[in-house]
Amino acid sequence: MTAEKTSSQDGTRLQTGKRPVNDKPLRSRVKLFGNILGQILQEHAGEKVFNAVETLRKGHISLRNVDNPKKRHKLARYTATLDADTLTHVVRAFAIYFSLVNIAEESFQHRLRRRDAGKTGPKWKGSYHAILKELKGDSIEPGQVQTLLDRLAYIPVFTAHPTEAKRRTILEALRRIFVISEELDIPGLTLNQREEIHEKLRRHIRILYKTNEVRVDKPQVLDEVKNGLYYFKESLFDAVPDTYRNLEKSLNHIYGTDHGVSVPSFIRFGSWIGGDRDGNPFVKPQTTIKAVNMMARAAVEEYFERVRGLTRTLTHSSQLCEPNTAFNDSLQQDEQRYPHIYTDNPGRFKQEPYRRKLFIMQKRLLATLDKLQSRIDDAEHVGLGCGYVNEHELLADLYLIRDSLISHDDAIIADGELQNLIRLVETFGFYLAHLDIRQESTIHTDTVSEVIHQLDGSDYSALDENGRLNKLAELIRQDSAPQVDLEPLSETSSETVEVFQVMARLREEVSPHAFGTYVISMTHQASHVMEVMFLGWLAGLSGYKDEVPFCHIHISPLFETVNDLAHIEPVMNRLLDIPTYTELLNASGNTQEVMLGYSDSCKDGGILASTWNLYQAQQQITALTQQRGIKLRMFHGRGGTMGRGGGPTHDSILSQPTGTVHGEIKFTEQGEVLSYKYSNQETAVYELTMGITGLLKASRNLIEPPPADNPEYLDIMAELAATGEKHYRELTDNTSGFLDYFYEATPVSEIGLLNIGSRPSHRKKTDRSKESVRAIAWVFGWAQSRHTIPAWYGIGMALEKWVGRSPEKLQKLQEMYRNWPFFSALLSNTQMSLFKGDMHIAQDYASLCKDPDTARTIYNMINGEYNRTRLRVLEAARLQELMAETPNLALSLKRRNPYLDPLNQIQRILIERFRDETFSEEERNQWLNPLLRSINAIAAGMRNTG
Repeated sequence: MTAEKTSSQDGTRLQTGKRPVNDKPLRSRVKLFGNILGQILQEHAGEKVFNAVETLRKGHISLRNVDNPKKRHKLARYTATLDADTLTHVVRAFAIYFSLVNIAEESFQHRLRRRDAGKTGPKWKGSYHAILKELKGDSIEPGQVQTLLDRLAYIPVFTAHPTEAKRRTILEALRRIFVISEELDIPGLTLNQREEIHEKLRRHIRILYKTNEVRVDKPQVLDEVKNGLYYFKESLFDAVPDTYRNLEKSLNHIYGTDHGVSVPSFIRFGSWIGGDRDGNPFVKPQTTIKAVNMMARAAVEEYFERVRGLTRTLTHSSQLCEPNTAFNDSLQQDEQRYPHIYTDNPGRFKQEPYRRKLFIMQKRLLATLDKLQSRIDDAEHVGLGCGYVNEHELLADLYLIRDSLISHDDAIIADGELQNLIRLVETFGFYLAHLDIRQESTIHTDTVSEVIHQLDGSDYSALDENGRLNKLAELIRQDSAPQVDLEPLSETSSETVEVFQVMARLREEVSPHAFGTYVISMTHQASHVMEVMFLGWLAGLSGYKDEVPFCHIHISPLFETVNDLAHIEPVMNRLLDIPTYTELLNASGNTQEVMLGYSDSCKDGGILASTWNLYQAQQQITALTQQRGIKLRMFHGRGGTMGRGGGPTHDSILSQPTGTVHGEIKFTEQGEVLSYKYSNQETAVYELTMGITGLLKASRNLIEPPPADNPEYLDIMAELAATGEKHYRELTDNTSGFLDYFYEATPVSEIGLLNIGSRPSHRKKTDRSKESVRAIAWVFGWAQSRHTIPAWYGIGMALEKWVGRSPEKLQKLQEMYRNWPFFSALLSNTQMSLFKGDMHIAQDYASLCKDPDTARTIYNMINGEYNRTRLRVLEAARLQELMAETPNLALSLKRRNPYLDPLNQIQRILIERFRDETFSEEERNQWLNPLLRSINAIAAGMRNTG
């Protein structure tokens, strides 16, 4: 398999409004990978497979250059002659090719960023250098920068949503290939050295080829926890300290070394893996216990290794320097408290005080690990009692060493690996990531009804909203919570109560910060939040002691449908009118988190209605919390694709409503986004940096009055959203046969057979409604069949109807695109989704529909809106072609298309055969293996697919 060079598809130089991209080094690397893969195919899959791959590859490249219906039909006939085994190998070849291209592109992006980094550090758009230079140029003083940094909280939340199709074994194999390929960029390599690197690449690409990329069994929740841990171990433990160091260096370069600004540790990570039980029956209370302990173990293991490393390097002699009094007192207390640590060798490190202290810390961390492991194994723990209780004790020891080193003029040493470790413990604690718990609101309502009936015999479900709120507030204000007998409760209610008990226990056992927020899906009214507070009260997480409120649970209502977003203001006002709730909120830090759902609102009302209602919801919730003196944190439920809130993090943060970002932002990192953002250290540093600089820039309202929104823009957007939603609902809600088209013209049913996630793809197995299918499967299915409608449908009609034939109105849209980050980000993301769509391929999938007339009607509606949206977006953005402003990404996607095309052709044929009920089950099942692999392969080619 070779990487063919064509100017129009693989691109030499693409002239756009931006600087031309010279991707010669990238094409060279892709060609190297392609040649190696081709050799492996010939040697191990045979000439038949190799010839099939080459026939399809070259044929579809030529079709991308010049469309030829006869040739397209001929290729389709050829594909239909291939047997299941050959198709399996062909699909695997293309899938591996995409993975190798991803590696080459990531490495190329690293090289471009290094090229842009001068003596004063990285200068690319979104770098620390760029944002700090902008701040200084606007006369922002160091004290104001300090104010900004002190208010920052940057919180990516990892989820296990099933759009990441790669096994952890594959991720590790790809990481090895990436590291080896980076060696080719070392200057001054000899021919022999370069050939040795090529040989290593051949070896490891062959291993990748021989490794099954499809899971044999459906992953369990704890498998997903392990997958999530991979990114921390592989890159983030190194990327986080690097991210802080880069910020400190840029501060020194821009503001001078005497700026006086200290950089606090403001990066935190969250996780839903093992805590998200909404629609996932496999997340049990015991699952959550193991997930928290597994994450804690991963963090403490890293600390142990780093402390052991410091033991070998901080070899200061007491004869050459004198630690400060606080350090000496602490060491003496440790020796008295843990005499058994030095039983075998009492004099060990006697004249090397830091090594002696660090050796004790090693033993304490080992004891902590032993305790965590026993909990994971459900084994009785018999330890020596010297383990750390939580991260605060470990940090106290690290601070002592740091301050002591500084006291004898060794600040330069304290600022090395020791400071890196301090950053890690401040960031990851003994919990690694704050585990959010999520459950759907009706589960809480049913549980509270059963519990209250057990407590006093009353019927909570019969009460109206005011009655429920009064009842819950009255109970929570009691001095002590009663014991609840779980035995009479239903299984679901018993489990729900137990989850809160588990949270209380793990806060004590692992860390007070083990949990993030309790997220309530489908929050429709204030009582849904108070029900969770009541269940927290039962477990001792909230309440009153001697009439003084306490609260160790943070609750985040999730507003996810268009209707819910439209009613966010009355629901939150009603909640914050409850004295009991606001007293408990104040006791927990007076910060209200509100989660906004991008996926379901987009599936519900379309992309324009979703984005506009989200925009307005943020303005409303910001205004009402500011009026009440409550701090607000927005939690954005973003997916990887545009149809689920995806897009570049930096631009997404800047596109939030003016004045609504106050230093804190929390957002989900879902599916395959994790692997392409966090698999490699340098990419992780880049992604973290881009998000943080976006947050800094969007939070300038903390130090200066924010500019007001242009009211004319808001009025126009409201009109566009109304038209776009109407047009979207006309298709999805009011067109006969539309849901049949979705299930028949996309592989959504087959996606449910792929072992890529523990969560079911539908809320109810037998329900084929739009409400039942999960937003992830909704977007994934449309993406696989190249319709991509969730990200753009309705935009074209909205723009066209608003502009009409008025040149002045068109000019107004163009002005909005130039001047309003929200509108610019919306249309930029739309361009990417249109670019990934392909109506010729979509039409091919439409032929799978049982009713040709319905298929023709619906396809024509989609195709018409696609062409309309493409034209109107280009007009508004004043561009000649899609993605002209992002040439690197355009080249990447163009490079993929000739290789995605044959996969879509193969997948469509395989779907038809697998669904053909005239075949026996055995005959149909022979096509399932290559079909499932094709889903993986297309996901790898399109990258952010779900």
